[in-house]
Amino acid sequence: MSDRERDWDFYLRTVANSARDSSFANDPASDPSLLHAVKKLCDFCRLEEKYSEDLVARVYPHINKIFQRATASQTQSTSPNGILLLVILQFFLDFGEVVLHDADPSLRTFFRSCLSREFADPVVAAATLDFLNVNKNKLLISFPNLLPQFFPLLLKLIAWNGEKLEKAFLKFFPGLVSPGSFLPLFPSLVDLPLIVVALEKVERSSGSLIGSNIASIQKSAAPEMLLALMDEAYTGSTIGDGGGDSESEESSTIDVADPLFLEILKDENDGLAERHWTSPGVAAVLQAATNSLQSDRLKQILNIAPQLLDVYFTIALRAANNSLICALIPILMARNSTLFPDKNYMYEVRRRLLEFMLASFQRSPDFIALLKKPIIDRLGEAYDSPEKTELALQLCWAVGEHGGGGGSHKDAARELFESLELLLYENLSSSRLGLRWESAINSDNRNFRKSSQSRLLCFVITAIAKLATYHRELLPRARVALGKVARSRLSDSRVWRRARDYLGLMDDPAICLSVLGPSRPSYGHTHNPGTVSWNDGRTKMIAHIPFYILGEQEGPPFHDFSFSDVIPRKR
Repeated sequence: MSDRERDWDFYLRTVANSARDSSFANDPASDPSLLHAVKKLCDFCRLEEKYSEDLVARVYPHINKIFQRATASQTQSTSPNGILLLVILQFFLDFGEVVLHDADPSLRTFFRSCLSREFADPVVAAATLDFLNVNKNKLLISFPNLLPQFFPLLLKLIAWNGEKLEKAFLKFFPGLVSPGSFLPLFPSLVDLPLIVVALEKVERSSGSLIGSNIASIQKSAAPEMLLALMDEAYTGSTIGDGGGDSESEESSTIDVADPLFLEILKDENDGLAERHWTSPGVAAVLQAATNSLQSDRLKQILNIAPQLLDVYFTIALRAANNSLICALIPILMARNSTLFPDKNYMYEVRRRLLEFMLASFQRSPDFIALLKKPIIDRLGEAYDSPEKTELALQLCWAVGEHGGGGGSHKDAARELFESLELLLYENLSSSRLGLRWESAINSDNRNFRKSSQSRLLCFVITAIAKLATYHRELLPRARVALGKVARSRLSDSRVWRRARDYLGLMDDPAICLSVLGPSRPSYGHTHNPGTVSWNDGRTKMIAHIPFYILGEQEGPPFHDFSFSDVIPRKR
């Protein structure tokens, strides 16, 4: 007998004995030689191509029995089973066709019974990501719904282990995005910092997360324990910390936030669930989460989450169909003002949300007409907070730039135009912008509110002028609206002068169409506004010279060049 045959027999006996030995029935991973033996047998099956089917057939019954025992006794196990189960899962994936073993149930069992309890173990977490990256193509082809189904659990890997697993997680992260997970995945990515906060508080309250299934909290017979954890997770205090009259105040906050806590710490994708962010109680809870010092883990995830959003939005623009993107945009609008209260994090995330929204409108201008109701609602919230004002500004720009959805959506364009009119007249009649913002009344604050109002008015009158250029039937109403602004002589001259300039443009339809008209050739126009086709300079008049370089200038032209200097001559 050769050395290889003796090694084979030794490792096979080790595995067979472990599968039969009742002393290891409830904890197979406690046998220190078992993991090494299973790895060696798997290597033999891969290397011995001539006899691989026979070897696989001899090994499979013992390995399968060990897998079943390890997953069934997970709650009684004192040793981590993750590494052993991952080696067995690799065997199932490599040789499943030989022994007619469907790996899908085994993979799901691993996620539910093992990874849900051992995701906080750095060794198991790293091995899991290595396993997923090695088998990524096979998993996506053979089991396309597996990773999207368990994306909440897999997000816990990166939330808890942070930068140590960042590169490995980013490699397989695109596999989490599918039609079934596309919409629910977005709120989970935005809420990654909250996942960290919740997990850290659970660990401080209940001890190590390794070996405990957090999802089982949802089925606990002691809901008051969950309420205590929820209160501690978001307010930094326990139920007993308050005074005699604190019970009523805290209980209302806990009742509102409790469904959110369960939603954040779930392990499987069960669809797009409502997250109760609109409640004032939850807003207070989010603010309280920043009162304590941020942990290193939280700091890391505040940097990682925007990178994951970059990948998510890139996939969305490249691969997602229009119906999914159209359904995502209202969610994006709602979450723009409900983010984890960290200044840098909010800035980075909001910038990405707005950039994706504008890119989506650029790709499919019809979205503006389809989403006219949520757009109108957001325009009506322009006074509520600075972040909602910024969202309204971007929506005004998109509505004007894309003509309310295009020339074929005249009814939607009219409704959007009316909403812009209302916003304009409200700003003209009173300085409502910022009246509900919570800040001290001082000189800096007044200047900021004045600047914000002027910026909003500039965006609104530009959108009105552009809509009227797209849809000529709106021109009379646009002239009336812009005329009121031009005559108002607001303290900020940029606003009424812009309105006056647009009124002047409307007197020359050709120039108006060139400057404010559509920028997409698909609308039947071959030019882009604000650009000059110098090659046509000697054969026809150029109406779209960027006239704005002469704006607000009085008297003789300030430039010292003539058109003969810039238009090429024939030689």
